[in-house]
Order: sequence, then C-alpha cells, then structure tokens
Amino acid sequence: MSEQIKHECGIVLIRLLKPLSFYQEKYGTALYGINLLQLLMQKQRNRGQDGAGIATIKIGLPPGQIYVNRKRSNASQPLKDIFEKVFEPFRDLSEEQMNDTEWLKENIPFMGELLLGHLRYGTHGGNDIESVHPFLRENNWVNRNLVLAGNFNLTNTDELFDELVALGQFPRRKADTVTVLEKIGHFLDDEVQRLHTWYKPDGYSNMEINDLIFDNLDVQRLLRRSTKKFDGGYVMGGLIGHGDAFVMRDPAGIRPAYYYHDEEIVVCCSERPPIQTALDVNFKFIKELQPGHALIIKRGGKVAELPFQEPKPRAACSFERIYFSRGSDRDIYLERKKLGEQLTGAVLKAVDYDLEHTVFSFVPNTAETAFFGLIKGMEKHLNVVKQEKILELGKGLNPKKLEKILAMTARVEKLVLKDEKLRTFIADDVSRSELVSHVYDVTYGIVQDEVDTLVLLDDSIVRGTTLRDSLIKIVSRLRPKKIIFVSSAPQIRYPDCYGIDMSKMKDFVAFQALIQLLHSTGQSHLLTEAYNRCKEQEHLPVEQICNQVASLYDRFSYDEVTQKIAKIVTPKGIKPSVEVIYQTIEGLHSACPDHLGDWYFSGNYPTPGGNRVVNRAFMNYMEDRDERAY
Repeated sequence: MSEQIKHECGIVLIRLLKPLSFYQEKYGTALYGINLLQLLMQKQRNRGQDGAGIATIKIGLPPGQIYVNRKRSNASQPLKDIFEKVFEPFRDLSEEQMNDTEWLKENIPFMGELLLGHLRYGTHGGNDIESVHPFLRENNWVNRNLVLAGNFNLTNTDELFDELVALGQFPRRKADTVTVLEKIGHFLDDEVQRLHTWYKPDGYSNMEINDLIFDNLDVQRLLRRSTKKFDGGYVMGGLIGHGDAFVMRDPAGIRPAYYYHDEEIVVCCSERPPIQTALDVNFKFIKELQPGHALIIKRGGKVAELPFQEPKPRAACSFERIYFSRGSDRDIYLERKKLGEQLTGAVLKAVDYDLEHTVFSFVPNTAETAFFGLIKGMEKHLNVVKQEKILELGKGLNPKKLEKILAMTARVEKLVLKDEKLRTFIADDVSRSELVSHVYDVTYGIVQDEVDTLVLLDDSIVRGTTLRDSLIKIVSRLRPKKIIFVSSAPQIRYPDCYGIDMSKMKDFVAFQALIQLLHSTGQSHLLTEAYNRCKEQEHLPVEQICNQVASLYDRFSYDEVTQKIAKIVTPKGIKPSVEVIYQTIEGLHSACPDHLGDWYFSGNYPTPGGNRVVNRAFMNYMEDRDERAY
C-alpha cells in the first residue's frame, strides 16, 4: 500500500505444558519459552511498531514470591528494547545456574510456563507507555489477577464504561483497553467469589478452596458473561494469576487467530506462518480459532476450543488478505495472486490490447504478489494470441516467424523505487509539496516517450494523496502516453471501526469523488437529507440504526466513481492522461472466499455498532468535525 495506514495489532500466547527441565533436556536451554516468544513476535513485527509488551506467569510458586512479570516498551525499537532487558539477568549466571531450572524459575524474572506477547499499532491517540499491552489487573488473591492483551476495537466503549460505573467501579481511563480489562476482571471476581461461597459451607479452609477454584474456575462461563455486550472485532489473550489462560475471537471472526497444540506446547498467534516457522510444523496441523470460540488452557494443562458467544455470519477481515498479514502464508499468497490475475481483462481493455506498447510495474513492494498474478493473466492472454497467430500462418509457418510469435511477452520492469523520506523545516507549502513529490524515484530510459502506456499496480488506494502529490508526478517524467493505476482492492468508501486506522470519511478519495459527483449533478441536497436521517437515528437502539451513506453511492455506478477518482488524483499540469482501475467487490469475494468482511468497501457492517459509526463519521464530515467516529 503506497499510503501507509495503521492497523491491527499482533498477539502471541504460549503455554509450556511440561516442566522447564523438559525443555532444558530436549532443546538444551531452559530459556526455550522466552526464545520462542521473541521469535514469534519478531515474525509478526509487521503488525505493530508503535510499542510492544510481554508478560509471564510462573505456575505453582508459593506465596511471597513474584509470579507475574511484565515489561512494556514504546521505544523506537520496542522488541529489541524489551528482550535486551529480559535477557540481561542471565548474562552473569554460571553454567550450573543456567542448567538449574527450579532455581531459575524461583529467582529470574520471565521464567514462567505462561507467556503473552503483544505488538501494538496505535490506531488513535498518543503512544504513551500506558497504552501499550499487556494490561495487568492486580490483586492479592492469586486467582483474581488478570493479564490481558489483544487485537481489537469496540464500537460501544462508552456503553461498557457506563456499565462499569453503574457497578460502582471508578475506572482510571475511558479507553476500550481499560474497559475490557475491568469488564472481564469484574466477572472474574464474581466467578471466584461464587465458587468460594459454594465450597465454604462444606468446611474447606481458604487455602483448600483456592485449590478447588484453580481446578473448577469455569473460564468459558466467565468469557460468556463478560463479553455479552461487546460490539466490535477482537482477538484477546488473557492469563489468570493461578495459571489458567485463554484466547478468544469475536463472533464474526473479524480479527484473525491461529493455534497449534501438541503434548508439550500450546501456541496461539495472529498469523499462521510464524507458528510454521518457529515450530517447523506443516500448515495443516495449525488450526484457525473459530468465531465466537475461545481456546482455553487450564492450569493443569487441559486444552479445549469452546464457544463463548453464538457465532455470527463469518466476516473475517479481507484487508488481512489484501495487505496486512504477511504474504508468506500459502493461502494468502495464492489469494493475492488471484486478486491481480482477475484484473487482467480490465487492464487489457484499458490498453486497447496493445501489449507491445505497454509497460507493467508495481508499487510498493507489498503489491508484488498481486502483480505476479496480473502478469500471469497477461501471459495466459498472450498464449491465446500466440496460438491464434500460429494457426493463421498454417503452411506459411517458418522458424523465423515462429520465433517472432513466441517472443511476445508482457513488458515487465522495475520502474518505481521508494526513496528515503525527505525531512524539511521549510515553512511554505509550495516548497514542502515539491520535496514530498520526490519520495519516489523512477528508472529512466525504459518507457518510450509518448508512445508507451504505463500500468502500475498497488494494493489499494485509500486517500489518493500519494498518487496525486508523489507517484503520478514522478512517473509522468518518464513521458508515457498514458498512466493507469490499478488497485487490487475495491474502492474504500466507508470507515472501519474494528482496528484499522480509517475512521474519517473526508480522507477517502472515493468519498471525495462521491461529494464532487453529487455537486456536479445538482444533487447536493441529498447530503443534507442523509445528514438529517443520521440525526434522526442518532439516539435509537443500535440494532435499529441503518447505514444512511450507502444510498448516496447508489446514485452512481462503480465506473462513474472510479472516473471521478482518476480526475481527483491527476496532478495539474502533467501531460499523460491518467486512468484508475479498481478491483470489484465480486472479484474480491472470488479471490478470498473465506474472508468476506468487506464493510469498508460495501458498507455492510458485521455488527450493529458499525452502522452507528458510519453515520457518526458522516455527521462529523457534515459538521466539519475532525475527529474519530467511535
């Protein structure tokens, strides 16, 4: 994606099912769990560079010893910062101490059987250390301690916050992270107290009741009760002080989660390839955590995937497949190639089937896989053309003519290179704009002046500012006859409210195109009418709210919006004509059939809160309020 947007975080949960001595003997180090946590987080660092944090729990330590360890960082290289500090105590240990797993567990931080890691992208607000996961809820009762980290955004944080206040709590921050921690923590307290009240009349001592709670705490029930009113996309990992753990996924499966389980370990991650790489296991042994289900690991080692909420129609985020997740996943790689190949027909039509005078390239590097698919489609087309030409020659076929036909290929070149971002303190906008236009550089001498058409593939086009202010300006210096920008994703028309940093409608070039179309066709009054409908629904129960923006887009065809976008992103004064081609929503579903979450493209939100967010975002635009809609 040439225009960076912040997005989902990444999580790692590890449960070592054997004593630390087992890993010392089998793998030659008692630090097996910490090393694995570091590797899994490194392999998911694409999911967050704003901050990172880890926490561990040592199971079975006697009272008086520290059993929960946590470290967080918002440094420029947070993973490096964290693990340098984690490994520091080991540097001065003797070989005998390094091999004594019982001593290490009792004396060295982070030598626990439960490990939780988090990589953070801050979608909104500041990046202070208090915003970095994991979050810790402390209590003197071991079974009431809770550590939580997640990849989530909830649309109804205000409602959940008010419920906590009604319960008598006094939350220290009005943020979804704190609200979720306290919500689950409240019901954890309640479940623990319920069990204590149940066992007390039978004459058990408090210490004996603690052991019974360890064994009988119903984590499935706890999660069902605490998440009953959650509205949003989430994967949350939690550690409970005595040794239970869980990872839960929202009922629509919006956010991704995968896990692997054998007799010695349980690992859960936001992406599948890190598990494959770190544990050297085949992808078929790695399971996807199902929507509305939780992976629950009891203190004693029992592992189960259990439902905690009724699953909704699956709406797994398609942006994960287009861009966010690493393309090293087999299925994602093939899906991205398919997204590119499906654009073949539209591109051929746009270049009038003249591949001899068309040069293909891509920007940025993350678009490379989709680009492979587009070129594969061109090769298939050329194979048909070659076959027809050979058959036309009939008896007139000779080696020279055959060689010329077989030499027909798509002209693929590396034309656009991203340069270092220029930093400037120049105050005037004209000078700054000129410098910004040089973020990218180009390869000169490949494109025939005013003869060749240049086709550039991108993952998606969100705001259009990078195209207008940088990319199109710089590639126009190659003097092509025409520039065609191709997006492997559909038009982004609506805000996201489940984790991606896309909440202001005025930023979307598709929405800008809609506004211009309404004005140019004399339909500006429809904006006011839609605003009034939003206001009328503002205080209705969330289940009764409808997306009031979708009907505005219905006034125009997909191609009309695309053509207006092309005009918006065309810089003034350049000679080549500019065209834009978008993936269709039908094409997206065809390429990614198991990830149909497309609300930012279609406006079809998987939870009731989504409609409230899109209406709020539209009202913010109409009221000229530059703020998030949730």
